[in-house]
Amino acid sequence: MGLEFMPIFKDWAVSYDDEVEGHNPQYKDVFEGYWDVITEITNQSGNSILEFGSGTGNLTEKLLQAGKKVYPIEPSQEMRAVAQEKLKDYQVEFLDGDMENFPQPENEVDTIVSNLVFHHLNAAEKNSALAAYNKILPSGGKIIFGDTMFLSQAALDAIIERESSRGFEDLVEDLNREYYPLITDLEEIFRANNFKTNYRQMNNYVWIVIAEKIN
Repeated sequence: MGLEFMPIFKDWAVSYDDEVEGHNPQYKDVFEGYWDVITEITNQSGNSILEFGSGTGNLTEKLLQAGKKVYPIEPSQEMRAVAQEKLKDYQVEFLDGDMENFPQPENEVDTIVSNLVFHHLNAAEKNSALAAYNKILPSGGKIIFGDTMFLSQAALDAIIERESSRGFEDLVEDLNREYYPLITDLEEIFRANNFKTNYRQMNNYVWIVIAEKIN
């Protein structure tokens, strides 16, 4: 899972929760409506959840508060430590792993979720991950991902130009470095792995995709 990005999260673990509150001007628009995104993911989820890239545990906590069983997976030791401390009053263990290599849940899951994670995988990795998830989920099971994605290359280019004009060099570097998908390309990958999808735009960057396994 794009483990080349791991050093970023080692440094980001302590400040991540400040970032999602919009305290970093460069990423304020990316995190606009952050809590609405994780609330919607929670509302659309089933009862037994495999969560990838659980980070500091914000989505995990929402899912647990809703009475769901959660198996959170996170590759960053620093992020896991923050999350485990934050959710120490819950009976949950944050497990080491990523979107491609992870411990299998002890019980069947009906939903796989993540927020702001899937873009760490390149196109081939996205495809292989979805093929694996198809084998885990029952018929009718769902994948629910919140992530930065774009309707077209022109839309992505326009965002990069806009943020460059604002002097947001870190964000521009991020947009050029990681594997933010075009929705048309993402749709093809989901369809190839027997999922039907719906998309909902949450801000200028983030969409939620709900993909249901059809067989």
